[in-house]
Amino acid sequence: MVLYLKEFKIKWGMVIDLDRCTGCGACMVACQAENNIAPPVDASDKRYSLTWMLVYQLSNKQPYPNHDVAYMPRPCLQCGKPNCVPVCPVIATDKNQEGGIVSQVNARCIGCRYCMAACPYHARYFNWQDPVWPEGMEKTLTPDVSTRPRGVVEKCLFCHHRYMYARDKARIEGRDPNALNEGDYIPACVEMCPTGAMVFGDLENPEHKVHKLSKSPYAFRLLERLNTKPQVYYYSKREWVRKQGDNYLEHETVGGV
Repeated sequence: MVLYLKEFKIKWGMVIDLDRCTGCGACMVACQAENNIAPPVDASDKRYSLTWMLVYQLSNKQPYPNHDVAYMPRPCLQCGKPNCVPVCPVIATDKNQEGGIVSQVNARCIGCRYCMAACPYHARYFNWQDPVWPEGMEKTLTPDVSTRPRGVVEKCLFCHHRYMYARDKARIEGRDPNALNEGDYIPACVEMCPTGAMVFGDLENPEHKVHKLSKSPYAFRLLERLNTKPQVYYYSKREWVRKQGDNYLEHETVGGV
């Protein structure tokens, strides 16, 4: 399969304002609960932990009083040219549905982990253990999200089931499901962010806030020069933060003003 940029009329995307993010982790908790990710047996063992959304801490590495930090939430970046897709031998992952979300069909996955090796963002996770919830907690599972057995790869899907809800709701209300209003479809992480650092919408729709933010000179994409064309953008007015978004050398300049 040839790796090329797939274009869509609707392109769901996210802009994360790193100047607003406090690193509270609410997005991680919301993602775990919404997508039926079981509590880890040992959360301190990162070899086996499973978190579709992960918050990284960035530092300008300057001594006090010039020290500064930023927090970078990292979901699956839903690349326009996803490296994970062509390496999958059983087509368990693909990017073909309108909206541009990279799918993951767990029933097809054979656990070879080629997709994990191909992903430059480490956004895919291998399920080493069968999911187990504390007694009573299984009653809180999201009914429209299947649990996954051990031996398969998992990843963020932008809460795809919520997309399906929004489309069904539009049909019931007599609206076009292919022309959702801003706010009709929002992933759990965005909904739960207490600072409003995460904005979600159609990157191709000029009326959506996410479209405008993605065009800002302060917007950037993670490892931009890999040319994977992620549908997740980051935003910061701090140059050192934008610089850490890619492997810039000290003498190189970054975008922004």
